[in-house]
Amino acid sequence: MLVRSVPVFILDTTVETVSGPLSYGKIARFWLPLMAAWLMMAVEGPFLAAVIARMAGEQVNLAAYGVAYAFGLVAESPVIMLMSASTALCRDRESYRRLRTFSQLLCLGVTLVLCLFLLPGIFSLVAEGLIGLPPAVADLTRQALLCLLPWPAAIGIRRFYQGVLIAAHQTRRVAAGTCLRVVSMAGTALLLYRSGLLPGAEVGALALTAGVVAEAMFTRLMARHEIRRLCDLEPPPAAEIASYRALWSYYLPLALTPFIGLSIHPLVTFFLGQSPQALESLAVMPVLYGLTFIFRAMGLSYQEVAIALLGENREHYAKVRNFAAGLGILTSLCLGLIAFSPLNLIWFEDVSGLSRELANFAVLPLQIMAIFPALTVLICFQRAVLIVGRVTRPISFATGVEAIAIFALLLLVVVWFSVPGAVAAAVAYVIGRLLAVAVLKRSITFGQAKRSLA
Repeated sequence: MLVRSVPVFILDTTVETVSGPLSYGKIARFWLPLMAAWLMMAVEGPFLAAVIARMAGEQVNLAAYGVAYAFGLVAESPVIMLMSASTALCRDRESYRRLRTFSQLLCLGVTLVLCLFLLPGIFSLVAEGLIGLPPAVADLTRQALLCLLPWPAAIGIRRFYQGVLIAAHQTRRVAAGTCLRVVSMAGTALLLYRSGLLPGAEVGALALTAGVVAEAMFTRLMARHEIRRLCDLEPPPAAEIASYRALWSYYLPLALTPFIGLSIHPLVTFFLGQSPQALESLAVMPVLYGLTFIFRAMGLSYQEVAIALLGENREHYAKVRNFAAGLGILTSLCLGLIAFSPLNLIWFEDVSGLSRELANFAVLPLQIMAIFPALTVLICFQRAVLIVGRVTRPISFATGVEAIAIFALLLLVVVWFSVPGAVAAAVAYVIGRLLAVAVLKRSITFGQAKRSLA
């Protein structure tokens, strides 16, 4: 197996602990602001789509905004895990400064790559030549991406400082920053909408950028006291100072993980278009994504909680694990309550606006995916254990296994079986995630065995 730990290069490994013994109530209070932040971020997409849909040329602008947003997600993927890294690694002056410089260089590199991609010749080759976008949509997409140019770097900077706050147990400040982001995004979108000066795709992109930049600046301001405390902490005399090469070895698998994960959705969309009942599947999958994300967000927000509270020697492992188990069961039970009761038709028809035929079609895929929130909590907890243990390669490897499994299963279904695309996608998502969980479980078990023999 590929479990190989990078050198333990992070200076002082002591972590600020919660006052008194760690209880489940303290874990819940630590986690709830981060969950609220994730749920607030989930509002952005539907809100901006609703604004763009009310502007002139809504069809072409929605298409261009959607493509630009997809490119933006790919561009930001290398910096997404900076929050986990800074939560785990920022312990004193040297570790903070090294990781801050590393984060700044990474954000600069991502921005330069996006600038290169937006050169007219390169962009036209990809957007029109490879993807096949109509010229009007391609032009609007490029303009929207120009508006999104500061977005990946702002995401990286704010996630770095959010990690600093989480490590200091200041999760409420993280939620406050996200609240400012949503307000700034909505205010910018409405102001530009009323002005009528820009097309909808640019309005959506500028609103996203304004929100994230405001959040990044506010998060840096909120973290100033913790930064000052870190800068006053001397590394222990025997500590090994991290090299940037060691940081890169540690972080590269983390950067690859969201990049691989984000590639799964376009892959699934392609297979849905080739599957039986393709139109119905393409119509219901965004609704399924939206509903399941509400419950998956609770698990996604738990990763940094586990990183911050496990303890360097994993002294709080049992409590953090048990809370994760309870959270996973609760989220899947709540989604299952919707999936296996008349509430599913209420959600699909009354809330999402699907026809009765599409609503009935969406029920089975939702029932299959009812277990997915629990698996999300589980895999985020497993990732946290490995990140705290400075072993990151299995994380990207497990995500790669998940992507390959989804690809293979969908290919098999499309070629050999007449299963509706949405049902096949739901099964592939669940099986792929189960395989990823199994890979990480083996990595953690192997690491524990090595530690016990040491």
